Amino acid sequence: MDLFLKKLKQILILVVISSLCLSCTNIPSVSNSPWKPITLETDSVFADLDFTSDPEHGWLVGTRETLFETKDGGETWLKRDLEFGEEKVSFTSVSFFGNEGWATGKPAMLLHTEDGGKNWSRIPLSEKLPGAPYAIKALGQKTAEMVTDLGAIYKTTNGGSNWKALVEGSVGVARTITRSAEGGYIAVSARGNFYSTWEPGDTEWSPHNRTSSRRLQTMGYTKDGKLWLLARGGQIQFSSADAADEWNDVKYPEFSTSWGLLDLAYRTPEEIWVAGGSANLLVSYDQGQSWTKDREVEDIASNFYKIVFFSPEKGFVLGQNGILLKYEPQPEAPKKEIT
Repeated sequence: MDLFLKKLKQILILVVISSLCLSCTNIPSVSNSPWKPITLETDSVFADLDFTSDPEHGWLVGTRETLFETKDGGETWLKRDLEFGEEKVSFTSVSFFGNEGWATGKPAMLLHTEDGGKNWSRIPLSEKLPGAPYAIKALGQKTAEMVTDLGAIYKTTNGGSNWKALVEGSVGVARTITRSAEGGYIAVSARGNFYSTWEPGDTEWSPHNRTSSRRLQTMGYTKDGKLWLLARGGQIQFSSADAADEWNDVKYPEFSTSWGLLDLAYRTPEEIWVAGGSANLLVSYDQGQSWTKDREVEDIASNFYKIVFFSPEKGFVLGQNGILLKYEPQPEAPKKEIT
């Protein structure tokens, strides 16, 4: 009998905890979703997107040699095929400065165009390159900066003919690497155990311990140059100063979630969007203090891996299986005049 009562007590405790957790997920819903779903004919995972000097003309890249081109601002997309022979390429990044663009991929792929993508040429890479190209940033005419998945950073000023090593020291295999607008980098280790930072002029990466027992998912930069992080269990945290080791209190936009947070992006200095697994999308209108959920997109069969805003009016969420969300807020209804 004592054993039975003990088991019954444990069951009741679990029921109460489950009820409390369910109540925690009832965060407010966005009144009108500003995101328009677009489905492309591919089963790839989208990795990156950028536009040329023409704001209507852009390129979308992803796994399985995925290259899509738009000429109407992202409303419609056409698949573009390049010949890679026996190689199975997964593109990781694309970046344009004017009509000059770059695209990185694995294994060891670097493409270059000078005419907005009409023609792409392959830039040879050294077999001694530490790691595979992870991301690239077009900085000016014939000028770009590339980082590998081991944290080696290189810069070219002559269209890729030569590259100067800014840092060659490895941080180990990185889960994610993010570049700031000022040229700094933050890398999360493959297992999420620690993170590393690098600033222009540094000779090597600086390692940092994670902020809690939760493994890190990804990190990036706020609008004012501070840091943000996403960790397992739906955890968000913002740094409290310019220092990489001082952090504000942890935020949990939605308690008791089984899905992970995968990316964060600012639409404005106050408005922050967070994307996650199982088509979860949340927004904060007060710099991360409180959160609202976009429930109009949560039935989409896709994880949301990346959010990109080019301006407060132009943004995209990148998913899988051909799923793309385009930022397209509904116009406010005109106010009725009182006569």
